[in-house]
Amino acid sequence: MFVVGGESLIDLVPVSAEPGAERVAHAGGSPFNCAIALSKLGNQTGFLCPISQDEYGDVLLAPLAEAGVSVLLEGRVEAPTTRAIVSFNAKMQASYVFERGADRAFTRNSLLAALPEQVDLYQIGGFCPILEEDAVVWADVVDAAAERGATISIDINVRDKLIADEAGYRARLSQFLDKAHLVKLSDEDHAWLEPGRSVEDHAAALLARPHCELVVVTMGEEGSRAFSRASSAAAPIYAPEVFGDTVGAGDSLMAGILTWLEEAGALKPGALAALDASQLQAMLRFGAVVAGINCSRIGCQPPSRAEVNAVLAD
Repeated sequence: MFVVGGESLIDLVPVSAEPGAERVAHAGGSPFNCAIALSKLGNQTGFLCPISQDEYGDVLLAPLAEAGVSVLLEGRVEAPTTRAIVSFNAKMQASYVFERGADRAFTRNSLLAALPEQVDLYQIGGFCPILEEDAVVWADVVDAAAERGATISIDINVRDKLIADEAGYRARLSQFLDKAHLVKLSDEDHAWLEPGRSVEDHAAALLARPHCELVVVTMGEEGSRAFSRASSAAAPIYAPEVFGDTVGAGDSLMAGILTWLEEAGALKPGALAALDASQLQAMLRFGAVVAGINCSRIGCQPPSRAEVNAVLAD
């Protein structure tokens, strides 16, 4: 099983980029989106996050059930569903303001008890390092997954509007990065974390950490790049004929990359490090198609495996 741990929330999304546009509620959160995308691509997937008893909790559970994702925490919590107020720029690229709630309503014991005995991959959510009291619990969950043989991945997803203690956040993020075999970040994450440093140097520094063997950097309209300990590669975006928005694009790409690696027999320490340029390019291409199909829709709606296969066949 692939397990994704971290936040779920409701995106309150404007119907257009015009000021004062009406907002509609969409289920979201980077780990939530990635879990759905992984399951729709054919992977047995579990999602580790508390779900609220409120009506938005029902909204979150519906797409998880539809995609076949196992909700690992069975009891629902009283805390209200976390919300993200979404805004778009002229290119329909999304930014977020957050109101935290149910995604933090966990205990160490509840998370560890819900973690399956067999975990092939564990993905760390982007909110996990933000608050110290949360980070220490999530770190124990990551360690438990690693002890059960899981490959560890992290999608950094810096949310600077939630970070009140930058030095503390950076230290906690660094501790999670030291546990990860695979690190994904965006060019915006890179610019915030390492201003003035090249992507190549940043990737090299990540690969020098104790376990990291693969780094993926998304570059917006310029595509994506990948760096293993053996090689590097780049790939363009897949641009759909009809464009919706970019909500969940990075999450969908991450799911595509993890799926490709699993099917290539490379989602494990040692194999990740040895990926050559042609393998990295094929991996990025698969991820780009998953992300591009998602971008043909409004909100995060990852594609099925059949949809991805149809594009790749062309």
